[in-house]
Amino acid sequence: MKRTPSPDKPRAPHPPRPPRPPRPRAVQSHEVRIIGGQYKRSKLQVADKPGLRPTPDRVRETLFNWLGQDLSGWRCLDAFAGTGALGFEAASRGAAQVLLIEQDAALVAQLKRVQEQLTATAVQVLRGDGVAAMRHACAGSLELIFLDPPFDSTLFESAVQAAAPALAVTGFVYLEAPRRWLDAELHGLGLQLHRHLRAGMVHAHLLRRIDVVADSAG
Repeated sequence: MKRTPSPDKPRAPHPPRPPRPPRPRAVQSHEVRIIGGQYKRSKLQVADKPGLRPTPDRVRETLFNWLGQDLSGWRCLDAFAGTGALGFEAASRGAAQVLLIEQDAALVAQLKRVQEQLTATAVQVLRGDGVAAMRHACAGSLELIFLDPPFDSTLFESAVQAAAPALAVTGFVYLEAPRRWLDAELHGLGLQLHRHLRAGMVHAHLLRRIDVVADSAG
């Protein structure tokens, strides 16, 4: 006598697996290199921080072609130092004094490490407000001022306004911005465009005092 096979019993469903906790996002970093002068090819770490955007190599190369490769004796201030790429490029080309101002404590510590590694005695790193530092600078005391605020900030106008009085008669302001600044805007702040370059989303401006431009034109 054949037995009728009993129907398979339904298997109990597996309990759902708990979702995996998200992995903590590692802090990414990359490097840029100093492109000229005494510290040529030295590496600068670029931390993965919001708003931190080192000046592209092509733009830095063009900037220092505009300025000349020898900055011996120049007094410089980088109001939004970040990685320090601009300031260390200036020191690499012989600048006598380079003041790097940065508000982020971790970036300040990194800038100080680079300064020590390079034995860049002309470079001084301070944590603070770059706009305030320019306002406290002696009138006409700086040959070169770097202005590269975060592109999403509202600091551009106040930074340019603070830079103009601190600029030496024959000095330059380098302004890096997400748009081109018009002469009408600059004239109201006592400055005029000397050179301009667009590289992707970056507008690089080299500015001079209006009175110098007027004298040279006359």
